[in-house]
Amino acid sequence: MITCLIVDDEPYAREALAELLEQEDDIDIIGQCGNAVEAMQCINRDQPEMVFLDIQMPRISGMELIAMLDPARMPRIVFVTAYDEFAVKAFDNHAFDYLLKPLDEQRLQQTLSKVRRDLTPQVLTPVMPVHLQHLPCYSGNKLKIIAVNDVEYAFSDLTGVHIATAKEQVHTELTLKVLEEKTPLLRCHRQYLVAPSAIAEIEVLETGGEVTTHSEAKIPVSRRYLKVLKQVFGFN
Repeated sequence: MITCLIVDDEPYAREALAELLEQEDDIDIIGQCGNAVEAMQCINRDQPEMVFLDIQMPRISGMELIAMLDPARMPRIVFVTAYDEFAVKAFDNHAFDYLLKPLDEQRLQQTLSKVRRDLTPQVLTPVMPVHLQHLPCYSGNKLKIIAVNDVEYAFSDLTGVHIATAKEQVHTELTLKVLEEKTPLLRCHRQYLVAPSAIAEIEVLETGGEVTTHSEAKIPVSRRYLKVLKQVFGFN
């Protein structure tokens, strides 16, 4: 069975696609999501082989969502859009395939045939990276969208990855690797990233250093990253 996820902010569009896919004996729809935050959680948890992804969604678009995923575990992304220009951009970003709305059954069959031929395990070509502007986060049972410019630092521990602003600390499904590659956050420790704009002070210690942010948070700096961090601010 080919596991797939449907992501679209329009319930009617999700159901219309689901009805077509349910006619296929080898397609298993493991979930439907109405926004990028829900979709990221499902993709990371269930690791579907294929994702039908609407490009135009509120706050975080389909293109931005894919840029947030780990390229090493990228599912086959089939972008779904009502606009031809987005379809062209999808291929520029190395999408597996695309479908135009309203969906054409014959075109959908072509996509499914491509997926079936591609079942041999492989590392898929990742979507071209983009700079993230917003981060999908959680705080208890609340979903939150945190602006990248508001982030002071990020860190990981046994419970996951956390984002800290001057006002709060929240959890995210993003990895530190993705945050390091696609935001201005700099690596300062194996488990920490820091925003250069948030640094108020760097204290040099025998073991490395310690950053103090403008909100007076203390962040460890390992010896490995101290020199790079100092160079960012023009210190030798």
